[in-house]
This record gives sequence, C-alpha cells and structure tokens, in this order.
Amino acid sequence: MRTHTVESTSVFFATAAIACFTYSVLALLLLHVLRPDYAPAHHMISDYAVGPYGWVMTTFFLAMSGGCLMLLLGLVRSGPNLVAARIGTLLLGVASIGLVVSAIFPTDVRLPLTRTGEIHDMSFYVNIGSIVLAIVLLSVSFGSQLRWRPYRRTALILAALVVLAVVLQFLTLHKGAPYGLANRLAVTVLLAWLLATSIRLRAVVPA
Repeated sequence: MRTHTVESTSVFFATAAIACFTYSVLALLLLHVLRPDYAPAHHMISDYAVGPYGWVMTTFFLAMSGGCLMLLLGLVRSGPNLVAARIGTLLLGVASIGLVVSAIFPTDVRLPLTRTGEIHDMSFYVNIGSIVLAIVLLSVSFGSQLRWRPYRRTALILAALVVLAVVLQFLTLHKGAPYGLANRLAVTVLLAWLLATSIRLRAVVPA
C-alpha cells in the first residue's frame, strides 16, 4: 500500500512538473509575439517582465519555480538515492525559491539601477548556479539506479549542452554582444533537460 502511494504521488508530481515547464515554454514563446519591440539579441528574457504583458513573464518565473519544486518532490520519492542526487534535488529547491524572488523583483531594463533590479540580478545568478549544478549532479546519478540508467546518456548530453550554453551566456554579458540570444539558448536547453527528466520520472514509475 505504501509503495503504491509513493508511486501515485510520484506520477502526480511528474505530471505537475511537465505542466509547469510546458506552460513556461508557451509563455516565453508568446512573449516574443506580444513584445516585438524587444530585439531578442539585445534583451534578456527577464526584460519581458517590465512593461506591457509583464505579468506573463511573472507567471513564467512562477511556473518554473513550481516545476522545479514538483520535480524535486518526485525525484525524492522515485529518483536515485546517491548523495549527489540528494544534493541535486536540494539545489532544485534553492532554484525554486530563487525563481519566486525573480518573479517578485523585476529587472532593470535601463538606468538608473534600482534595489529591485539588483535583487533580481542576484536571484539570476543563484538560479543559474543552482540549476546547473543540480542538472550535473542528477545526470551523473541516474546511472546508479536500474530504471533510470537508460536515461543517463540523454541526461548527460543535455547537461553538457546546458553547461556550454551557460558558459556562452556569461561570455556574452557585455555591451555589443548578442547576450539576449545566448540567454534564450541557455533557457532553452535548461527547459529541455527539466522537461525530459520530468517525462522520464513519469515513465519510470509503474502504472
């Protein structure tokens, strides 16, 4: 009975995570249509939170936060038991909190800098750092459990792409560089890993 309950809750958390991350993808795509005045090459996605339709970007952050929390809870119940995996799930929790902070405190699109914008920037670094570390630790851990082992290669490939995309993101954080495009690439591969892992979580739990 207890095993059945754990499996049922894992399916629920996986499904909820898939829904949250799918919404995030759709919201971000929609914002590119709603805000054609923002050139993707020169605007971070956080800029969409300022101005018309800013609430859509706010819900993006909240959906990402909810997705990380749901994935965390599902992995705690049905994921690998290695210490690295437990640290990875803890880091997803850190990211979940950080994304709520990002939603509450919008960025500064232009000067002068504000305290709100500075808080948003700090949350950006916390979110990126915690999610990337979580992805790497969890991807490595998937080989330790039989039902997760077939997914390990896919997870590691996506994790490598995440690391490369984030490095590119930081290399382009200067005036004149296409930092907006690098930002979108990083978010895309992050979401790809999060969605793929949520889908795998739902699949590894027996019906």
